[in-house]
This record gives sequence, C-alpha cells and structure tokens, in this order.
Amino acid sequence: MQPASASGRDPLLQLDYETQPPSGPGATRCLSHPSELALRGIPVSCSACRARRDWLLINQGCNVWIVCRCSSQWHEPEISRADFDALIAIPDGTTYPSVEQGLAALGFDGLLAGTSWD
Repeated sequence: MQPASASGRDPLLQLDYETQPPSGPGATRCLSHPSELALRGIPVSCSACRARRDWLLINQGCNVWIVCRCSSQWHEPEISRADFDALIAIPDGTTYPSVEQGLAALGFDGLLAGTSWD
C-alpha cells in the first residue's frame, strides 16, 4: 500500500517509495544459506533429492520455509523469525517482483535439480 503523498503526484516520492526494501507483515524475505543446516543437532536433508546444503530460506510473517535447489520446499517450524533475522549478515538485498521470479533468479526453481556441487 502506497502512502497518500506518493500516490502518483510526485514522481520523486513515487521512486523513493518503489526503491524501499519490502517491510511490514506481508513482506517476503529470502536468504541464501550455502552451508549445512542443523536443527536441534539434526542435519537437514531434502526428502526429494537428499541434498544437505545450499538452501534458500524464505521468511514471511513468523513463518520460515526451506527451499532446495531441486525446488522441493517445506515449512520449517523449528526456525523462528528471530532465528532468520540472526542469520542475516547484510541488511540490503535484491528485491524481486514476486517470490517465483526470485526463486528463478537465485536458481531455486528446479532447473538445477540433480546437479551436484562439490
């Protein structure tokens, strides 16, 4: 939702609004996690391809999902929003128009399914 003052009358205010990072309860944030991930000491592995590293974590509201390169994804209740926030090292990032476009741009759309990274 745009503020009333940026509703299209002033192009500079509109540009400023459009370049702000997503925020608020509806914002979706993604975080690349290339190393292994352990929850309560148990290593996370993908049930579809058995990968054990190179994850994408997606946060919206208080929920966090894990996405594998094979495009398998699941809600992970063991990771809280506070845990997600603690993993963020760089507060700035790239903003994508949709989650699907972000997944494709970051290589988590299944295109690399079956590929092994050593």
